[in-house]
Amino acid sequence: MNYLAHLWLTEQAGLPLPGAILGDLVHGRLDGRFPFELERSIRLHRRIDAVTDAHPLVAAARTRFVPGERRYAGIVLDIVHDHCLALDWRRYSEDSLADFSRRAALALAQERAGFTVAGKSAPPAWRFRRLLLSYAGERGIDRAIRRTASWMKRPEGLLAAGRGWRERLPQAQAALPQLLSDLRQAALEFAAQS
Repeated sequence: MNYLAHLWLTEQAGLPLPGAILGDLVHGRLDGRFPFELERSIRLHRRIDAVTDAHPLVAAARTRFVPGERRYAGIVLDIVHDHCLALDWRRYSEDSLADFSRRAALALAQERAGFTVAGKSAPPAWRFRRLLLSYAGERGIDRAIRRTASWMKRPEGLLAAGRGWRERLPQAQAALPQLLSDLRQAALEFAAQS
């Protein structure tokens, strides 16, 4: 799952939204570096990543990538699943995607201390809101794949794996309801136990 799904799952679990993004930025042990609830949210991000990677629907989708591109399949699928979620947003939320994106972006922009601990700056609300809204369009997905690839030492592999994302869309759309239901259940169980 990418930004949009992580934020949605974090809100479903009733945890601070910034942890949904900090989970990609903070590595290693947390050891009280963040406020307790924010650490729980970061741990939820890690749990969602683990459940997603092990999910049978995601494992099956990864096998449909050619061997040289398979190592990047999880990244492409995360971004494509965010596109599917944005396209079918009303099925999963009473709020509009615009309202949710605004609320999430403001929460991130206000979490300056947590981003500073992670060695980053909190994203400007307007920019992050625009990024979340961009997941609803094909050009936004193309940009997300290019942006993610630009952070890699060898971006060519991800760019090659991402070229066929449109052909993977029907299967991802068919899988999303079950996948999100299972991830939501995992998020709720995590929130109840931790």
